[in-house]
Amino acid sequence: METPNASPSNPDHLTPPWADASPEAFDKELCDLVVAVAPRIFAVVQEYEVGPGVKDGCVAAWGMAFDDGPVRVTTVDGDRQFVLNTPERALRWFAGRGGEDAVSARLVWLGRTVVADFEHAEAA
Repeated sequence: METPNASPSNPDHLTPPWADASPEAFDKELCDLVVAVAPRIFAVVQEYEVGPGVKDGCVAAWGMAFDDGPVRVTTVDGDRQFVLNTPERALRWFAGRGGEDAVSARLVWLGRTVVADFEHAEAA
């Protein structure tokens, strides 16, 4: 006994009747999936005093925090990479020990407004 619509010659045999099988709809579905599972992006910034009461700072590293699993951090020059349990663990690697040239570190999170597109220029 044959199952109706189960023929390889029928391109719709795996497509539910309610699904829009157009290439545009599929691309949108994939982009929506990318946005839904995208990691949170953060920067590790370093702050230091350059004069009495005057601070300066820089971005020392970028990180990705996934919903479940390790956090990945890479220095801005790409020389060092870390796999950590939490984003806050990165602060240990970028904060100074104190003293006269004290350097502090903080996390700065990028917003969740994300656009996904197959074209690099469109997503930027």
